[in-house]
Amino acid sequence: MNKRVNKGDSGFTLLEVMVVIVILGMLFAYVGVRVMGASDGAKVDMAKMQIQTFETALKMFKLHNGFYPSTDQGLQALVEKPTTGQAATRYQPGGYLAKGKVPLDPWKNEYLYRCPGENGDYDIISLGEDGQMGGVDFAADINSWELD
Repeated sequence: MNKRVNKGDSGFTLLEVMVVIVILGMLFAYVGVRVMGASDGAKVDMAKMQIQTFETALKMFKLHNGFYPSTDQGLQALVEKPTTGQAATRYQPGGYLAKGKVPLDPWKNEYLYRCPGENGDYDIISLGEDGQMGGVDFAADINSWELD
């Protein structure tokens, strides 16, 4: 019952190990690119959702006060009663946004707000990944008037 082991039957050759390492490297590179792309797409989706939240809050502000906050009052008027410009006489206690602050966009930049807007009653803009006007792909601006 003696088993004889040939030297060629044990373990993997260096070539086999290298092939496995190359395949794993290619797999990790592919998955990494997919995950990074998904992350950027999620940031765009988050910016769109935040803009829609602002729009809902702005509608509530207008319903209570009869006007949208001016450009000077900005989105800050959604979390604290404006002290300049037109008076918000029926301002909702606690403001119109949860957590009592205006969130930054997913790239840590402030949203741009104009009222009256060039494309409607107001414009809300995230400048995208690059923080600059214009851009393409993930650096493209996300505009309130272009949302579905």
